[in-house]
Amino acid sequence: MLHVLYLAGVAAFAASGVLAAYRANMDPFGGLVLAFAASISGGTLRDLVLDRQPLYWTHDWVLLTVIICVGVGTMIYLRFWSLPRKSLLVVDAVGLSVVTVIGARAAIDAGATPLAVIILAVLTGVAGEVIRDVLCGEFPPLLLREDVYAIAALAGGCCYLLLHHLGVGATPAAAVSAGVVFALRMGAVYLGLHLPRPQQLRSRGGQQDSD
Repeated sequence: MLHVLYLAGVAAFAASGVLAAYRANMDPFGGLVLAFAASISGGTLRDLVLDRQPLYWTHDWVLLTVIICVGVGTMIYLRFWSLPRKSLLVVDAVGLSVVTVIGARAAIDAGATPLAVIILAVLTGVAGEVIRDVLCGEFPPLLLREDVYAIAALAGGCCYLLLHHLGVGATPAAAVSAGVVFALRMGAVYLGLHLPRPQQLRSRGGQQDSD
């Protein structure tokens, strides 16, 4: 069941890569490159840190097939129809939520410490987005422009780790934790939520001083 969930997250990231390429006016080859980059970068980084060989995607033909099919399917869809303005953010949130908890699960299975589990969960979730945005020429990447992005992944990693230690099964723990990540990310997108920024803190301090 977790593998099916992971395929769903990879598919979401593949679609987000194609959508990002479409907005950057790239050709179909660029779309496929970003589909793969967004989908496998996080898991690749996780496996390298955990020294897991061979890399997970090098022997999973189903995963690679899903990326290609979703990438091509998304490009065909975009050829005839347009997507809502925030579609990239929604699809990206789906990928972030699923891949984050799978990263936490992999770290737990590898015997990582609790802190390392949380770090690897966040890295697995956000690495694909960073690589995708860099290849698109977007500076800074979404991760550095949106406060509630890595924080959403952090919350999901902590939630999964807590549920694991409470004895909750892997599948329900993953579903709940992914839901936490998605809810936080989408709440931030549609409600305009973000952490206080340095400029805002300084301006508030200046107002208090003037009072």
